[in-house]
Amino acid sequence: MTSVELFDMNAQQLQKTLVASQYAEQVLNLYPAELEQDYNSDRFLDGLSTDSIYQKVQQAVAELKDEQAWMKALRVLRAKLMFRWIWQDANQLTNVVTLTRELSDFADACICAAKDFALPALLAKHGEPIGYSGQLQDLIVIGMGKLGAQELNLSSDIDLIFAFDEQGETNGRKCIDVQQFCILWGQKLIYLLDHITADGFVFRVDMRLRPWGDGSALAISHSGLEKYLSQHGREWERYAWIKARVITGGKAGAELLDMSRPFVFRRYVDYSAFAAMREMKAMIEREVMRRNIEEDIKLGAGGIREIEFIVQVFQLIYGGSKRELQDRQCLVNLHHLGEAVLLDQQAVIDLEDAYLFLRRVEHAIQALNDQQTQSLPTEPELRQRMLDTLGFADWPAFMQVLNQKRDKVKVQFKQLIQEKEFAEPVDDFVQLEQKLNAVLDDDARNLIQNFWHGQALRKIPANALARLKKFWPHLIEAILQSDQPQMALLRLMPLVESVLRRTVYLVMLMESRGALQRLVKMATVSPWICEELAQYPVLLDEFLSMDFGLPQRQDLEDSLRQQLLRIEIDQVEDQMRVLRLFKKSNVLAVAASDVLAESPLMKVSDALTDIAEVSVQATLRLAYEAVAVRHGYPLGNDGQRCSLDHKGFAVIAYGKLGGIELGYGSDLDLVFIHALEEQGETDGRKSISGAEFAIRVAQKFMSLMTTQTLDGRVYEIDTRLRPSGEAGMLVTSLKAYEQYQLKNAWLWEHQALVRARSIAGDQSLCQQFEQIRCRILTQPREENEVRTEVLKMRQKMKDHLGSSSEQKKHGIFHLKQDSGGIVDIEFMAQYVVLAWSGTNTDLAHFSDNVRILEDAAKAGCLSSEDATALIHAYLRERTESHRLALANQSMQVNAADWRDTREIVCKLWQRLIDPTAQALESE
Repeated sequence: MTSVELFDMNAQQLQKTLVASQYAEQVLNLYPAELEQDYNSDRFLDGLSTDSIYQKVQQAVAELKDEQAWMKALRVLRAKLMFRWIWQDANQLTNVVTLTRELSDFADACICAAKDFALPALLAKHGEPIGYSGQLQDLIVIGMGKLGAQELNLSSDIDLIFAFDEQGETNGRKCIDVQQFCILWGQKLIYLLDHITADGFVFRVDMRLRPWGDGSALAISHSGLEKYLSQHGREWERYAWIKARVITGGKAGAELLDMSRPFVFRRYVDYSAFAAMREMKAMIEREVMRRNIEEDIKLGAGGIREIEFIVQVFQLIYGGSKRELQDRQCLVNLHHLGEAVLLDQQAVIDLEDAYLFLRRVEHAIQALNDQQTQSLPTEPELRQRMLDTLGFADWPAFMQVLNQKRDKVKVQFKQLIQEKEFAEPVDDFVQLEQKLNAVLDDDARNLIQNFWHGQALRKIPANALARLKKFWPHLIEAILQSDQPQMALLRLMPLVESVLRRTVYLVMLMESRGALQRLVKMATVSPWICEELAQYPVLLDEFLSMDFGLPQRQDLEDSLRQQLLRIEIDQVEDQMRVLRLFKKSNVLAVAASDVLAESPLMKVSDALTDIAEVSVQATLRLAYEAVAVRHGYPLGNDGQRCSLDHKGFAVIAYGKLGGIELGYGSDLDLVFIHALEEQGETDGRKSISGAEFAIRVAQKFMSLMTTQTLDGRVYEIDTRLRPSGEAGMLVTSLKAYEQYQLKNAWLWEHQALVRARSIAGDQSLCQQFEQIRCRILTQPREENEVRTEVLKMRQKMKDHLGSSSEQKKHGIFHLKQDSGGIVDIEFMAQYVVLAWSGTNTDLAHFSDNVRILEDAAKAGCLSSEDATALIHAYLRERTESHRLALANQSMQVNAADWRDTREIVCKLWQRLIDPTAQALESE
């Protein structure tokens, strides 16, 4: 039977297949009957699912006990599938992604089959491998490289690492340790797949990526691998482990892979990856020159490896903080880089196009003779076969397209390196030191002298000291360009000292163009920012990738949700870390926008408020679910579960958060309410009452938010505004809250209610709270009584928090607490609501001072001029309070600078609330 007769229905496709591959012609001549059977009984030209590939492997070796028969069956199957894949590729009936996935699935299935076939003989001879914990040990097979990424090409080697969970011994007659058992198991697996017989091989197996490489033990324990990666893992191995994937080993394998991730993806943005990439690139270029393989489409300039480098560098730099970049596949990560705006969209398009083209050329090369090579053929016959397969008229036309695509890759690769290379300082080190000393006083010079000759530098590793010395001239140069070089230096030195053992941050500042200059500018404006960075250097990660726009609410919600989705409900420490770094990094982003982009006050306050609200909402959900996991959900009267979103729990914000006026360093005034059946029970094994459930949710919430960890705390929280204050319950039912406000609350508590609003939890419950708030605030009140109580409370605050008589004599004005300050304006807004909303209910709608004053003007309670004057004074004073907070300065300012603003506020205070108030001149 001839080949054409065998495939008479697709003779043209067969001819193209045989032109594309001499190897395919050999397979057809060796196995014509088997291929005919497959062709007639199988959907030969269709793609193969993962399940169908595993099924084919299992059927091929089912019930075969003889080793030679088993090896022959798998090799024949491999040949038939290769024929099928070459056919599909040559006739463009598949694509690169599908083909590489199917090849990888086949490798996985073969590895699993070989592992299973190798085991019985070992068990009969040595017994079961039992770890010291008493657990049966499994051989963990880790796929590396293209196999790990499920990107195998037509003639790929498979890179493997063998591991096991823990040491121990076998329980058979001929006892050996677990490691030796797994080594024998791995050796047999390799033999079954790699050994060349009359039918060829299944896969060439490469084990050189294992710890210590050739000559080391073939299998390693979990603890041994962990120790190796932490103490001896090299930078190039981080690149290799990006693509690591567990093929066999179950839970133990998954835990081992999880252990390796911190080695690969550092928790901070890691610009040291560039240095490793340059070293690897130089090494490959030397190898290309040595072997004269410039036309290697993988290793040559603009080849597959450079595309992979581009992607992997970004993965290593940002993968720890952007989890989506931890994907193993090149094309998937390319799209993630585009979505994260780390690569522009055109670059993503160019690199994807080049990658797919180069991989198709790679397959055309390898299909010729089933050889693991990426070098373009030199023989005219083989070149012509490739041209026919790829659809080019001649070799120059092919090379023109190939070079166009490789040139685009080279441009992106060069740009990646050059963009991150920091320019050398303009002056030499000695000149820079002299210039710096000229602008410093003696104390600052001594500080530098003590730093360079202190104990701290003697204790750091040599490579860290080398990084510091390389960074220092760049720091001096940036500082000398500042308006206040001494101030910048003094504020940045604690940050430099805090990262001496993590000098990768210094590399980050050298590699990231403009970042150091921005950091110096921020240091001159805000010691608070410098202190935050020095205390939590991980925040530098975010600083270096900031665009200095204010974070948007939807982005905040999406970011925090995605980060928390990856954390199990019982991983409390991870939850705390995410919450703290989310808050701190985004507040830093707001501060940077405030300082560098001069964002308006109201926008800054809105952004700070959004960060707090998103944090509260996410934390409440974590707290509610954590208590529900332990005790079950509360049940309502109808027997239905009460979730957080249904008859559950709500958080009410008071003060600055309630008034949408949050500042830097503000704590959160919160009150917790619930609508649960207090006497009802939860539906879990450890059942508790509804009241106890609510209390535990609030306690868990407080713990998640306020516990001091290495990353600080999320927010300080004040709950003293709850009913009955510190003597009251931490959580109050909605009904009890309403009764308290109607019957027992003091007027100052209603005054505080003006700035209250619901921010998290059950939306129905939140709406009910808003209705109660409106009903309380719009009660008819006697104006004189309100005025008297407001005055009494205001005087208490001045006495306790305002400037002393002595300070006033010396021209000191407390921006917040003294007459004409922020609190006076806040009290006037609250007075407007309490005194007049009984007849003008719209006054009770908003909780922020600006809109309350605007509504007072609309209702005719204040003149438009007075309302506008108060709003302008309020915004000016709050803007200054933000500046002082960033500068770590007190609210006590020079009174003379604020005289006009204070006079406006004091005159309105006299007219509105206290006609007997002393004039400003009498202070």
